[in-house]
Amino acid sequence: MGRQYWRGGNMLYPVPAVMVSCMRPGERPNIITVAWAGTVCSDPAMLSISVRKERYSHRILEETGEFAVNLVNRELTFAADYCGVRSGRDVDKFQEMKLTPQPSKYISAPGIAESPLILECRVKQQIPLGTHDMFLAEVLGVSVDERYMDEKGTFHLNDSKLTAYSHGTYFELGEALGTFGFSVRKNKNSGEKKNSKANKEKAKSSDKGSKDSKSGRDSREHRDSRKNSENSVKTAKKRADRRKHK
Repeated sequence: MGRQYWRGGNMLYPVPAVMVSCMRPGERPNIITVAWAGTVCSDPAMLSISVRKERYSHRILEETGEFAVNLVNRELTFAADYCGVRSGRDVDKFQEMKLTPQPSKYISAPGIAESPLILECRVKQQIPLGTHDMFLAEVLGVSVDERYMDEKGTFHLNDSKLTAYSHGTYFELGEALGTFGFSVRKNKNSGEKKNSKANKEKAKSSDKGSKDSKSGRDSREHRDSRKNSENSVKTAKKRADRRKHK
C-alpha cells in the first residue's frame, strides 16, 4: 500500500465548526464561526478557540474577555457558514440569519437561542501563536434546548443532528458505531451465549453420532442380508445339481 508525504499542515479532521457569539457593551452582538475549537481541560471545564488577529471579533474577544460557544446542528449549518464568511463590521448577523439572541446567565454576550447547546465562557489566557491567537477559557455555565430533554431529565444531544466540518465540507453526524469503553466492556450475556453455543455444538455432535450409529447399523444389516441371500442361492444350486445326477 503506497503513501504520499506532504509538508506539515492542519488536516486534523473532522472538527466541530462552532458559532462563537460575543459583544461589546452597548453594541450589537456578533457571531464568528470557528473551526479551530476544542476541549482542553475537564476540571475546571475549559475549552479553546483560535481566531485570526485581523478578524472583527478578535478585538471584541480581547477587550471583553468573554464569549459563548454555540453548537451547530443541521438547522444552523447555513447560518454557520454565512457567519464564517461575512464580517460583523458590515452586517448584523443575528438579523441577517434571523437568529434569536439568548440572554446569558454568567456573561454579558448572548448565545444563540436556536443552538441545541450553549457554553458560556470567560477568557483565562490569550496566547499568540502565529496566524491565530488562542483564547483559553473557562466554561462558566451551559444551557441546553429543552426539546432534547426526555421525561426523566436526560439530555439527548446526539438527537439534535449535530454537524462536523471536514476538509472544507460540512457533514451531519450519522451512524453510531459504539459508546465509550465498548471495546473492553464485558457483555452480561456473554456467558449465556457461550453456553448456548456449546450446547448447540454438543447437540450437533450428538446428532452426528446418532446418524453415524444408525448408518453403521444399516450397513451391517445390509451386509447380513446380502450374505443370507448368497447362501440361499448356493443351497438351491447344490440341490439342483443332485437332482440332475439322479
